[in-house]
Amino acid sequence: MATKIKLMRLGKMRAPYYRIVVADARTKRDGRSIETIGKYHPKEDPSFIEVNSERAQYWLGVGAQPTEAVAAIFRVSGDWQKFKGEPAPPPMKVAAPKPDKKALYEEAVRNSGGEEPAAGATTPKKKAAPKADDAAPAAETPAE
Repeated sequence: MATKIKLMRLGKMRAPYYRIVVADARTKRDGRSIETIGKYHPKEDPSFIEVNSERAQYWLGVGAQPTEAVAAIFRVSGDWQKFKGEPAPPPMKVAAPKPDKKALYEEAVRNSGGEEPAAGATTPKKKAAPKADDAAPAAETPAE
């Protein structure tokens, strides 16, 4: 059976993300796959690429043919060079870690007023007033 390493499209319109899968060459783009070996998110900045290198090397070794797009991803991640025995490419760019929201909030409070944030930053919930239905029958007494 001829196998291909190709991209399976997921996501919404104008917001694609892909899985790198090994599938029979005759299957549809989003059809049944044999194994998922990675992820590719092109809309992130920089693009997110995650490849299980060990599985990619196995499938390349047993003759699976990558599509052009997957071959380009393998060149960026270094898996193609490892398979061919060439020197590794420069390291990929990685997105900077996102700052902690709580730390940003506390810093903004210190900069604005110089006071520490209160332990309970939210206003307490109001308690519901007693219902008029419950109080009315107790107040009325039957006249005899």
